[in-house]
Amino acid sequence: MTEEYSGKSLTELLDMLVPITEPPAISMMPQTIGWAFLGGAIALLGAWAARRVIKHRAANAYRKIALQNLEHLQDDPAQIAVLLRRTALAAYPRNRVAGLYGNEWLTFLDRTSGNCGFLSETGQNLISAPYRAPKPNKDVTKLARFWINKHQSEVPQ
Repeated sequence: MTEEYSGKSLTELLDMLVPITEPPAISMMPQTIGWAFLGGAIALLGAWAARRVIKHRAANAYRKIALQNLEHLQDDPAQIAVLLRRTALAAYPRNRVAGLYGNEWLTFLDRTSGNCGFLSETGQNLISAPYRAPKPNKDVTKLARFWINKHQSEVPQ
């Protein structure tokens, strides 16, 4: 030990210590332009994705409404036939849907949903139901629910 420190108490020696200087805080701002471009690209990608989600939800809002209406129809094939017609008119151009009836209508429903069974006996109930006494049919409801959920927005040729 040097003479400068000899004979001093521990507290006096501690008082002689120079306080530690802290380094300046590290900036969280990116130092290169590349990070700014990356941040901008991520922001644009997020905006694009949000726009697509909003457009998709708006384009399929009629499906949600149709499914809600289907829950209130109590398996009545006549009312389900009307609901399917209204849903098809919301999804497709009027000139392609409005003139269809009978087996042409069922073929259209089958073709737009990937052949889910509208040409079967269950689907035939949709054609004859408006002319008969109401008789609940859960199979028609299932078929309608499937079509509302799965029909394609473009009609395959």
